[in-house]
Amino acid sequence: MKILAVIPARAGSKGIPNKNIRIIGGHPLIYYSIKNALDSKMITDVIVTTDSAEVKIIASQMGADFKWRSAELCGDAVTLDSVVADAVPSDKTWDYIVTMQPTSPTLKVDTLDNAIEYAVKNDLDTVISVINRPHLTWGERDGKKVPNYTERLNRQYLPPCYSETGAFVISKATVVTEKSRIGENVDVFEVSEQEAQDIDTFDDLLSVANTLKRQKVAIYVNGNNKRGVGHIYRALEIADEFFVKPDIYFDINQTDIGIFGDTTHRLIPVNGIAELYACCKKEDYTIFINDILTTSIDYMIGLRSVLPNARIINFEDDGEGIIKADLVFNALFHENDFSHVHSGEKYYISGKTFMFYKPIEIKEKVERVFISFGGADPQNYSDRLLNIIAKPEYSDRHFVVVLGRAKHNVDELMKYNQYENIDVLYDVSNMPELMCSCDIGITSRGRTGYELAMLGIPSISMAQNQREEKHGFVCNENGFSYIGLNPADEIIEGNLKMYLGLSQNSRKHFQDMLLSHDLRGGRQRVMNLINSL
Repeated sequence: MKILAVIPARAGSKGIPNKNIRIIGGHPLIYYSIKNALDSKMITDVIVTTDSAEVKIIASQMGADFKWRSAELCGDAVTLDSVVADAVPSDKTWDYIVTMQPTSPTLKVDTLDNAIEYAVKNDLDTVISVINRPHLTWGERDGKKVPNYTERLNRQYLPPCYSETGAFVISKATVVTEKSRIGENVDVFEVSEQEAQDIDTFDDLLSVANTLKRQKVAIYVNGNNKRGVGHIYRALEIADEFFVKPDIYFDINQTDIGIFGDTTHRLIPVNGIAELYACCKKEDYTIFINDILTTSIDYMIGLRSVLPNARIINFEDDGEGIIKADLVFNALFHENDFSHVHSGEKYYISGKTFMFYKPIEIKEKVERVFISFGGADPQNYSDRLLNIIAKPEYSDRHFVVVLGRAKHNVDELMKYNQYENIDVLYDVSNMPELMCSCDIGITSRGRTGYELAMLGIPSISMAQNQREEKHGFVCNENGFSYIGLNPADEIIEGNLKMYLGLSQNSRKHFQDMLLSHDLRGGRQRVMNLINSL
């Protein structure tokens, strides 16, 4: 079967001067149409019809034939039908002629081939590329504005409304004349929103430029009772910062999908590293993010081998694998000697909702206490605190205890709700609101400590494990009262009593120390560095 692609590209664009040869996404605009035509498994020949010397050079260098267009066929009133008919060589017999506009650079070659196959298989005279954009529209009849619908429906329930995109018109050669490329047996081929972009204005040009440089992002994250679930929360926050929907991978041997909550992000379970590599090998990710704690050199080398062109970013990684990463963010750790590793609280990524809350007002007396130890609480600090605050001597204070998604004995701890002054809550969605209702906090050295600091809540902290002991921000120097790893109950209770009795001035001093750090700007600092890679 002989299928000819004709790409019309005249020189005289008035709206956007030199449109067809403008560099966009690193190539001249016309490059994309020529490349799709040359890469197509269905198209056998490619001709560019032009009056532009520059376009002629580009076509020749890429391996396409060209037809020099006469001045009579370059006027604004000249139809594309006559241009295409003129470009078709008369010395060969063609089955189909495919008109491809140079102004549709986001079209994918697979979509083009599928459309041609659809036309051939169904013996269609003409197939036109369209996008389905159903809307509630209005028209005019007898001088009055009237609706083009009989019933107002949500968009997803409206009948199809196809708009031509200009990406391609596939025509049997027998219907191509100087006046038409449309036969009697016509159908449309729907393309995606992304592939439907046509360049007519400078706004279109900007939009397409952004599409062509759009990132393809993947995140690999794991969280459980042992390692905590702060990684999951951070991964979901990072995912929202991209203008694409990332693929979020997790290992089913390490992470329960329920830990992700009710997110609508794309979650992809894998059974071990080998399956992760296999998935990545099929994709062309531009950015790959690890939030899995310590990485090894072997893991990073393996990842590089399947994603040789991706930028790899690791979070909270103090393993030897960091030397193979392009960027590392360790908000919980101190600075180190590697220039690509950014450490300290400047790179902490807060939850979005916390950005909307102001620091608390320091009251004259402590009335409410916030207690939470992240998603897992492997040291069972929540259990120990509940056992302490259940004593009658604390009945004049109110305690809000939040249990995380990875806590194991939730049902047992919920029984403490029988005390009037104790609220035990599980996997809450209004964390900043709960925190802001309290006067002091008790937490571990992870994500929750940063959140309390953002809200200026004086807090006692303790480490959950040896790794947390290395976390630098939640410390005495920054306004916390840090009491170590697995302190005795009497130490925990002693510090609680001290905080309950702290004066307003003392708690205000702690608050000033907490608020002296710009934790709200970390998200932007991280994304600026990622986007600058």
